[in-house]
Amino acid sequence: MKNWLRKNPHVRAIRVAASDLNGQARGKRIPARFADKAIEGGTRFPMSVLNLDIWGEDIDDSPLVFESGDRDGVLKPTERGFVPMPWLDAPTALLPIWMFHEDGRPYDGDPRHALRAVLDRYTERGLTPVCAVELEFFLIDDSGRNLQVPPSPRSGKRRVAGEILSLRALDQFDGFFTDLYDACEEMDIPADTAISEAGLGQFEINLMHGEDALRAADDAWLFKMLVKGMARKHGFAASFMAKPYPDYSGSGLHVHFSVLDAEGCNIFDNGGPEGTAALRHAVAGCLVAMPGSALIFAPHANSFDRMVPGSHAPTGISWAYENRTSAIRIPSGAPAARRIEHRTAGGDVNPYLMLAAVLGAAMSGIEDAAEPPAPITGNAYAADLPQIPGDWASAIDAFDSSPEIARIFAPDLIRNLVLTKRQELHYMQELSPEEQVAIYLDTV
Repeated sequence: MKNWLRKNPHVRAIRVAASDLNGQARGKRIPARFADKAIEGGTRFPMSVLNLDIWGEDIDDSPLVFESGDRDGVLKPTERGFVPMPWLDAPTALLPIWMFHEDGRPYDGDPRHALRAVLDRYTERGLTPVCAVELEFFLIDDSGRNLQVPPSPRSGKRRVAGEILSLRALDQFDGFFTDLYDACEEMDIPADTAISEAGLGQFEINLMHGEDALRAADDAWLFKMLVKGMARKHGFAASFMAKPYPDYSGSGLHVHFSVLDAEGCNIFDNGGPEGTAALRHAVAGCLVAMPGSALIFAPHANSFDRMVPGSHAPTGISWAYENRTSAIRIPSGAPAARRIEHRTAGGDVNPYLMLAAVLGAAMSGIEDAAEPPAPITGNAYAADLPQIPGDWASAIDAFDSSPEIARIFAPDLIRNLVLTKRQELHYMQELSPEEQVAIYLDTV
């Protein structure tokens, strides 16, 4: 890491930052000449900082604050090392960090450690998950009272329509996307295909699959930060909030995953389209954990506006082959690439918690050799299916009491997230929908 700074003497400042439970970057700015201290000894800030609400406030009844004296954790660099921050004017680098106790134990309330703990379960079985994520987001002009599509930098016109797979929509913002892809190269984020989506000014970019799920979550977390920062540099906003416009589709964050054995073979591949028993077991684990996981996949008040019938977001708990109305889809294609697509999460999620919930549930199903119900056919919205919790309060309660969640996440993290979301629920009820949107637009 010191070598990186020596090779980049133009960098004037660094940020050290960790993800809190809401996926917000929490950290410090440090002059580059004092970076060695953060690299060698880590940095310190209160454990409660990873357990703030969406406004950045302490949780009123959290034991991490006054009860414990608001003690510090020690934050050490992750294996990612420094990454540039190309959306800032001054040459700046970000050093991602994660939290440990004073004695070196991982802090269970850190979402990155939650994913690491799930991946340890795979490693113990000689297995490796291969993950890829698809991130949807909106480009938004938020300069007036009402949100609207930014005017095209090329024509000056606003296209007030969803334009699915429209090259014209991409070309209108070609300067933004060119800078975004250049920045992904600088930050070593594997950005692949971009498409325009069904919402107003909505786009999707896929990140390439890889055999390091921690890195996949890092990429998604950094990518969200980059997109929002680069949009502001271009004079408009970008947001991953679930539903900025009530009359158009919301944004999802879909994850595709398969699992390799010690020989590098896909354990979901049986040479045919249906997949193996291990695939069915993983599907079953994801389905049974879905009610308890809803808070991870829909963590905010606005999240549930996306999850309504006919909105391209799942509401029923089901799986299917090549069917985008189901919560879990098995895509077609070459058997060697047989995989599961988990379609429930919104774009507003914490990527670390989302991947931990999905991969943890799949592993529980594999461990139990669980069998799912029969795959559905046709329109899932018209089928009689068990339902994903449809409101925030129900999702919080389900997460708090779920035995499936207790197998995936540490008790401290469960407690911290429940306290956070109950506090947010309380205060969000005092706000109008417009005020809620204003909060979520830049944060999630």
